[in-house]
Amino acid sequence: MSAEVHSPGNPAGGARRRGRARIDLRRLGRVALLGGASSRDGLPHALEHVAKAHRGFYPDADIPTLRTAYLLAEDAHRGQTRKSGDPYITHPLAVTLILAELGAETTTLTASLLHDTVEDTEVTLDQVRTGFGEEVAYLVDGVTKLEKVDYGAAAEPETFRKMLVATGSDVRVMSIKLADRLHNMRTLGVMRREKQVRIARVTHDVLIPLAERLGVQAIKTELEDLVFAVLHPEDYARSRELLLANAGRPDPLEETAAEMREILHAAGITAEVAIRPRHILSVHRVLKKRGELRGTDFGRLLVLVPEAADCYAVLGELHTCFKPVPAEFKDFIAVPKYNLYQSLHTAVADQRGYVVETLVRSRQMHRVAEAGVVALASPLARPAAGQVGDWLKRLLEWQRATPDPDAFWSALREDLAPDQEITVFTDPGGPLVLPAGASCVDAAYARHGETAHTLVGARVNGRLAGLGTRLRDGDALTLLLAPEATGPAPEWLDHAQTPAARIAITRWLGDHPASQPADAALPVPAEYVPTAAAPPESPAAPGSTAADEPPGAADEQPGVPAGGIPRAAEPAVAELPDATPRLARCCTPVPPDAVTGFVIRGGAVVAVHRAQCATVARMAAAGRRELRVHWRTGEGAPRHDLRVTLKAEAFVRAHLLADLTEAIAAEGVAIVAADVEPPREQRVRHTYTLQLPDPAELPGLMRAMRRVPGVYDVSRAQHPAAADGQAPGLRARTR
Repeated sequence: MSAEVHSPGNPAGGARRRGRARIDLRRLGRVALLGGASSRDGLPHALEHVAKAHRGFYPDADIPTLRTAYLLAEDAHRGQTRKSGDPYITHPLAVTLILAELGAETTTLTASLLHDTVEDTEVTLDQVRTGFGEEVAYLVDGVTKLEKVDYGAAAEPETFRKMLVATGSDVRVMSIKLADRLHNMRTLGVMRREKQVRIARVTHDVLIPLAERLGVQAIKTELEDLVFAVLHPEDYARSRELLLANAGRPDPLEETAAEMREILHAAGITAEVAIRPRHILSVHRVLKKRGELRGTDFGRLLVLVPEAADCYAVLGELHTCFKPVPAEFKDFIAVPKYNLYQSLHTAVADQRGYVVETLVRSRQMHRVAEAGVVALASPLARPAAGQVGDWLKRLLEWQRATPDPDAFWSALREDLAPDQEITVFTDPGGPLVLPAGASCVDAAYARHGETAHTLVGARVNGRLAGLGTRLRDGDALTLLLAPEATGPAPEWLDHAQTPAARIAITRWLGDHPASQPADAALPVPAEYVPTAAAPPESPAAPGSTAADEPPGAADEQPGVPAGGIPRAAEPAVAELPDATPRLARCCTPVPPDAVTGFVIRGGAVVAVHRAQCATVARMAAAGRRELRVHWRTGEGAPRHDLRVTLKAEAFVRAHLLADLTEAIAAEGVAIVAADVEPPREQRVRHTYTLQLPDPAELPGLMRAMRRVPGVYDVSRAQHPAAADGQAPGLRARTR
């Protein structure tokens, strides 16, 4: 893993240290790599920085194991150099120091020292396993790249797929990869410009979002600055100059920080108040948002306390002694972010009128906020706790459904792309993090995986909502699943925004093609049918299949005989001569509905559908061309009965069915079939197929049904698929 970038460095490094020092990821000077050079305790000089950082978190750490791993790595890489000319061993040392300063445990550090040995030297995975155990071997194998000789252009996406699969069992695999990429980005300057840009883009699209999702903010923020310098050098230079200029001025945050210390001390709260400077990309974002920067925009205040309960005590004092900005308050302690992050966010105005952003957290929260999953002890690392594990599980599920490397690579980048995310609260299930713009369909697949195929409805903030409803941050969501549901409809793809949902829906639709009618479908006019259709002379040509027409396309309504009716009595007229229009039963069109048609049955019939019928979209997607159809008007207008399907939604109450059927009968309309769904959450849906003597009576009929007590909506509906072929009558669906 020898990609290198010259680090633009931290131009405001001094400014970053004015308050509490953040984890230092830049400290690794070139050490003298003399094979036998050792300190007084027998530790190689090159490893002293790592050992010191590691003992800071684990005083009883197994340093001898690190020494053994270092000696093996140094010997294996001896004679190898990086493109910068440095001995290659400086790279695994730098990666290990990054992880040691983040608080990684000994097993992770051992694997990071060895992470390139199997890939770039003669050391084998079996040797690693024999010398250091199965865990270390698993981590080393997880970050070992696949060979381009074997995978060609697919090597990069397949390597990431391999790492993600390994990360699903142990997130320490990705921790090592992130530290590896950070050091490579720091030293990328020796590469030619095109390669710098390519590596920076992959880092931006994949590695930075992964660092965010795993909560490793210390790596994420530095990677952001390094990528920013490569991809947007002019904006980077401008933001850097602003930071340098501000570094020489008195910091207005110092006075506010001192005032906060006095207030908290007087309240008897043990707390540390420090200034937390913004990094370069953060300054650029604030500049774009506000247009100009004030002195307090270059940093925030960080208040650290011993325990979580103290955070709320601090918040109470700050909001009492300063003027809070309500819109800026967020409680990530009660509701942690998906990447384990916990903190109270607020903004207060001091006596000078400065608005100061303030973070309040415990010291343990601070460690996790900086290091994320790296800060977790080994027992929690397989897999990561909480929603980090949930996110990885969902990612692994859809990657298995995407065997094509290019499709996987595109889907992975798309899944990681959203800059903004929302949190919705599902019942049951708890908080669920989704990309901004996600719908109820996305939420269902994120929460339930392929079980979401049985989704039949949703409630958002207590109200029934369509499956395509776009969710907002903080929404309360109840997903309604029904085991008897037939599966997702093609239009769900219009609602799905996340790759996980789209991949699952597409796979289901491919595995479950719609059942087809028995009759052959061979329309004659070539411009209206697929090119494989039979010629017009073949009314029942061999090879004719039902694949050309979805269910309901050829089903005519009663009263329109299959053999045809006098043309003067036909309710609709199609533009195709000698073809008989038939009204489809799937959507039961009646005048004055907007209608369209498709040629079926060897060109003798035109199936007439409502324009918004789902069958229309499916047939159009299959390449079938629509025919213009209109209703016959004037003296030739139809006077025979037509069928229509209505859906009534109501609150559950006694005698509802009797009252609705009575209201329908009072309008002189016959009931052909009725479907009563099981009640859900005190609501029930009735679907009626009716014989309508006159289409003009439909609006009055719907008004009469709405007047029935408890009914809150009446609308047109698709005819239930289960009704096809059944004798008219009353039936009730049960679970």
